[in-house]
Amino acid sequence: MKIEGEEGEEEDGFDPSPPRLHAIVVRLLEMAGEIGRRFPAAQRSEVARVLRDELFDLCEAAYFCEHTAAAALLLLAHQPGDLGLLIAGVAGAVAGRDHRSLRALRDLLTAFRRDVQVTRHPTFDHLLDYCRYSAAPVGRFVLDVHGEDRALWPMNDALCAALQVINHLQDCGKDRREIDRIYIPQDALHAAGVGVEALDAAAASPALRSVIVGLTRRTMDLLDISRPFARGIQDGRLALEVDLIQTLADDLNIMLMNRDPLSQPVHHSKTDVLALFLKRFPAFALMRLTRSRNK
Repeated sequence: MKIEGEEGEEEDGFDPSPPRLHAIVVRLLEMAGEIGRRFPAAQRSEVARVLRDELFDLCEAAYFCEHTAAAALLLLAHQPGDLGLLIAGVAGAVAGRDHRSLRALRDLLTAFRRDVQVTRHPTFDHLLDYCRYSAAPVGRFVLDVHGEDRALWPMNDALCAALQVINHLQDCGKDRREIDRIYIPQDALHAAGVGVEALDAAAASPALRSVIVGLTRRTMDLLDISRPFARGIQDGRLALEVDLIQTLADDLNIMLMNRDPLSQPVHHSKTDVLALFLKRFPAFALMRLTRSRNK
């Protein structure tokens, strides 16, 4: 994308590199997440207005058009928890030099409609189909921004789906209490002889625990598919980020196998993340060294 000033020369101050565009999208995601977490729906419109200048500045930094900024502002005002996904899609569609990025936006809009209309998932496959629209497009967009091979998409999709399932299991009690949304597949609950009211308890029953453990095993299959993902990425910084995400996801999935998300912590602290990073980094460095030698 080349932007020219009035004199026909390229305008200063615009860095179109993948890290810059990625940073802008990350900031938009952070804004979205903070609004979704901190403010009830009735207050989001006012909060979005307060953040209007920062949002427009971010859009201007990547030469996003004014209409895109206005659309993102509208989403900030009205979309609940997963609003950041939509903003990433809008940003990707406009910042990307490839119009195929619009597919990510369409997929994210599909996820938005499902968030509004669907509060239960009958089967695990139904849940994975939702993840295909709500999670995978964000990872695909990041890969496109970095110019990575689209052959990596299946591994990206598996990792994004695994992360989303893990997040749903972590917050299964909270999602039931606060928004009456159940991501645990209904057929799994029925097979164990429990209803959604089991999520209202202070601690999970043995039957509900068996359902959660069963879902972590299916999530492990997704994580096995995504395991070679980082090795296939050209960009070193992105490869490190994906490798760490895979490591954190593996660890969280093990936590969910052994802990009760209704009564025990199943999230990483900053210290946990640092410890896992330091433990994993030597193996990652060796992988990158081996990869460079084999080129």
